[in-house]
Amino acid sequence: MTAPLLVRIGAHDRALMLRCTISPAASRASRAGWTALTHLGSTAVSLAAATLPWFGCCDWQRASRFALATLVISHLLVQLVKRTVGRGRPSLGCDVSAAIRLPDRFSFPSGHATASLAVALSYALVFPLLAGPLVLLALLVGFSRVRLGVHYPSDVLAGQLIALATALGVYRLF
Repeated sequence: MTAPLLVRIGAHDRALMLRCTISPAASRASRAGWTALTHLGSTAVSLAAATLPWFGCCDWQRASRFALATLVISHLLVQLVKRTVGRGRPSLGCDVSAAIRLPDRFSFPSGHATASLAVALSYALVFPLLAGPLVLLALLVGFSRVRLGVHYPSDVLAGQLIALATALGVYRLF
């Protein structure tokens, strides 16, 4: 008898996460680099990135309002899903230890991945020339969450899908 679909997906998710997680023997510089990158998706940095351009002019103010609205709505969705699903962090149930302090006990979806991509997509939609670097940086923030052992790959993907859907929905209103 085959395992249910979700069990099989979960097993693949864990296996991929274990392949991507940084080694305990990794250099201090490598750990510091991934840690610095992951903090770009933190609440403080995301709010600053969404809010500071508001003090600029014209398109920057519009982009900032768009980024802030996208960030707030996506954050509310993430928190609703996190508390509803209640998936534990990888370090709480796998043979991996988190390389950084856990922000909370819930893993699905990744708030850092959501926040970084929500802000990046908001600015990318207003300033298309910035799209490539901003989206690449946001995707790296998402990968850093898996690399540091605090999220499964599906947590990151779900967060990024929430960010994409929210950004496109809010963009239609702006």
